[in-house]
Amino acid sequence: MSLRLSTVILPYRRWNEGGREAWQRAEQLGFHTGYTYDHLSWRTFRDGPWFGAVPTLTGAAGVTERLRLGTLVTSPNFRHPVTLAKELITLDDISGGRVTLGIGAGGTGFDATVLGQDTWTPRERADRLAEFVPLLDRLLSEDSVSYEGDFYSAHEARNIPGCVQRPRLPFAVAATGPRGLRLAARHGQAWVTTGDPKLFENGTPEQSVQALRGQVDRLTDACAALGRDAKGLDKILLTGFTPDRGRPLESLDAFVDFAGRHRELGFTELVIHWPIPDSDFAADEKIFEQIAMEASAQLG
Repeated sequence: MSLRLSTVILPYRRWNEGGREAWQRAEQLGFHTGYTYDHLSWRTFRDGPWFGAVPTLTGAAGVTERLRLGTLVTSPNFRHPVTLAKELITLDDISGGRVTLGIGAGGTGFDATVLGQDTWTPRERADRLAEFVPLLDRLLSEDSVSYEGDFYSAHEARNIPGCVQRPRLPFAVAATGPRGLRLAARHGQAWVTTGDPKLFENGTPEQSVQALRGQVDRLTDACAALGRDAKGLDKILLTGFTPDRGRPLESLDAFVDFAGRHRELGFTELVIHWPIPDSDFAADEKIFEQIAMEASAQLG
């Protein structure tokens, strides 16, 4: 099974101060997809520069030709399906059909309260996502959509001419719980996970592999319940949030070992963070580039 290698470039640099060059370099290094986070601010970056995901990806589309582009991940925390669909159709057009939408339920960070709402419970986030994804699916696939739901409405929303990618751009649904996995099975062209967050602080890499195996098994069951073969669904691991943390980026051999263990679980794509000095994503840039250029060949 082939394993694609992608990167996520956080939008913390001005476009003319390294932002543009990172996306161009990602294409030169041969990454499959360049993703970015879709937040209004994020963790330790809250009080520093941080730019919007869709305009950043639009800029990236203009300076690359082959690199796929995407979000990891968009959420309902501050998005509405109608306006998001219009932005995505535009981005898909500008990029020539190179966009993947990573989408999830969102968390409890700054995005969850920045518009003045109370933090949603896990169940409320799941409820919203369960309405958000099917509506967005329709908005990106149909010329005109009307819908009245518990959380979102659309009145004759027009999305002509639709996506370059048909019937719409692909969804990569981030999920670990049963409802999210069912959404991924029904609407996703890919599934995204970061592993089991309960293992990040005190777990072991071996425990993480077992947890991920369980997630893949549950996704397989969710697909089977819908009559879908899970082998047709790409499986994406966003690295950096398992007990391995940054160790896979310490050497080419370390990464190849990490990637091989996760390919055996059925993952088809690994995403590594573009190095950011003095952060949780600090890494040796030379080793990072070596991994980008040589790891796939070693993995066969």
